[in-house]
Amino acid sequence: MASIFSRIVNGEIPCYRVAEDDKHLAFLDINPIAEGHTLVIPKCEIDYIFDLDSQQLSELTLFAQRVAKAIDKSINCKRVGVAVLGMEVPHCHIHLVPLNTEKDLVLSNPKLNITKEKMAAIAEAINLNFK
Repeated sequence: MASIFSRIVNGEIPCYRVAEDDKHLAFLDINPIAEGHTLVIPKCEIDYIFDLDSQQLSELTLFAQRVAKAIDKSINCKRVGVAVLGMEVPHCHIHLVPLNTEKDLVLSNPKLNITKEKMAAIAEAINLNFK
């Protein structure tokens, strides 16, 4: 059975896309711990990030870097934090989280309730800064 992220890649489940290329997709986390909390995934379904071959891992990291720079330009924050856990969904993914303190990157922090309109505006702002 395809992971929820593969279903998002295939367009079966909607998402707030912020960036995409032929191998990667970045979209807003629907249970964010900060405005602009973004997930970056390879389009190929691989469970564990370190099962990616060297080239895939390098390309994913470089794509995530471009997304992080777009988030930094779009969201008022001091830094964009990075977390890779891989326990929630069996499809490797990188969390990019706008930070003002180190405590902002605790993924068990309370989830924000952001309106659909605000989520769409955040996604659009990040996408406009994605280069």
